[in-house]
Amino acid sequence: MDERVSRLWAAAEVESLGRGGTAALQRATGISGRRIWKGKKELAELRRQPPSRASTSRVRRPGGGRRRLSAKDARLLGDLQALLEPVTRGEPQSPLQWTTKSVRHLASELRERGHEVSSDTVARMLHEAGYSLQAPRKEEEGGSHPDRNAQFRYIARQAKAFQRRRQPVVSVDSKKKELIGNFKTPGREWQLQGQAPRVNAYDFPDMAEGKAIPYGVYDLARDEGWVNVGTDHDTPEFAVQSLRRWWLTMGRHAYPHARELLVVADAGGSNSARSRVWKKCLQEFADATGLKVSVSHYPPGTSKWNKIEHRLFAQITLNWRGRPLTSYQVVINLIGSTTTRTGLCVRAALDTREYPLGVRVSAADFGQLNIRKKRFHGEWNYSLSPRRQASAQLVK
Repeated sequence: MDERVSRLWAAAEVESLGRGGTAALQRATGISGRRIWKGKKELAELRRQPPSRASTSRVRRPGGGRRRLSAKDARLLGDLQALLEPVTRGEPQSPLQWTTKSVRHLASELRERGHEVSSDTVARMLHEAGYSLQAPRKEEEGGSHPDRNAQFRYIARQAKAFQRRRQPVVSVDSKKKELIGNFKTPGREWQLQGQAPRVNAYDFPDMAEGKAIPYGVYDLARDEGWVNVGTDHDTPEFAVQSLRRWWLTMGRHAYPHARELLVVADAGGSNSARSRVWKKCLQEFADATGLKVSVSHYPPGTSKWNKIEHRLFAQITLNWRGRPLTSYQVVINLIGSTTTRTGLCVRAALDTREYPLGVRVSAADFGQLNIRKKRFHGEWNYSLSPRRQASAQLVK
């Protein structure tokens, strides 16, 4: 196709695509919007007049037309790349150090350097040079521990060994806290056109009825989850109470002959590997249930590898996308109705207990724990055995 025929073809394709067709065609072919607009104008003129009387446009020879500005101005591309180099962020004289690198700002700075250039030309040059609009990606989680992969393999071996013995293995963690009220939640869902839910324009904490603190326990073998929705603080006592409620509600019925329990957790937060309160509460849980509780923590900076994150929490977030969490009961119902094609089953309950901050465990009390550190990274891998025969009844 020559230049004119390609314009007419592009215009016809845009009409057949409908709304958004121009942008889609530009992305697919690289044809400019002005060229498509000109083709639509010519196509409309051809339809209004008989073919014999329709005006014809001149077709340029191959290689004809105005020369690219970058070809006429040898310094233009170099100056543009200099503005985009990361080293200029620390340059005191750089006007773009503390502002966005939009095409308008880049064009303005280039004009100050003596280049007659528009923002459209800058955008085209950026695309030709391999640049595109990019957003920061959440991937960096701090320095990587030298035994990071070794700990992953240790956790995998432990989980398989427990499952072969038909002993429960659970992944635990806290989910993001949520404000209770008529607030916007990320995501969209199908609604009648123009009938989207109306929510508050602002989401200030003092406008909320409270906050929901979901702490989850995910059974790796059975693909089942328990979520304890707290209303006070995310503390180690709250974390272990969530584990206790899972055992009372689901665990002991699924594993009536269990003698051991493997808990896989992050290294920080309410289930921190360094927390004495976490370990003391786990000891009390072991005493009450008669279970030998083994704990393995993921190395620092690897929390996203915890299986509860993508097998349970991600599914809950998808289930309540676009729905205001107007009450605690709404939160409980949405969590409890979360399912997947693989058969995920989730139960949830509200926990209105108070969990005060600042609780400490003395060295003397900590010394009474029946804890044994493993040979491999004992700070991450340890077990707590019951100090006495299991209680006849757990505190609910």
